[in-house]
Amino acid sequence: MAKNTFKKNGGYFVDGVAYMDCKVTGEPVANVSTEIVSVIGSRAVMGMVGIPKETKQNQPTGRPAGWHFMAEFVDKDGNVFHKGKEQPKLKGTLSPTKVVVKKKTKRRTKQEILIAREADKKAALKKAVQKQKDFINHKFGD
Repeated sequence: MAKNTFKKNGGYFVDGVAYMDCKVTGEPVANVSTEIVSVIGSRAVMGMVGIPKETKQNQPTGRPAGWHFMAEFVDKDGNVFHKGKEQPKLKGTLSPTKVVVKKKTKRRTKQEILIAREADKKAALKKAVQKQKDFINHKFGD
């Protein structure tokens, strides 16, 4: 009984999968129930609702990274924080915390790593050869 009403409402089957055309755009919508009367596709819904605007999650506070892990941190406005919890009673009583920014180290490329590895191997071989020469010449390292 449901298949008869499904086909009357514009539904059809392709390889055993139920399809129905979107009533707004006319695009086929797959895997629909055989009991439905009409369907609206995802593109039509997005056109009606609009694309959601993503809110920026990272709002810079002007505080250094990891400030909330410090035992005590005082920002430039004089707000005092103990392990990330604000202490309003202490506001303005302490001087701002001096932040030391670590110098970023440059990452080595894969080629630089391979060259350094080869240099280490070469140095180890030179050391082994010198050790053998010393042994032959009766020079024992004490």
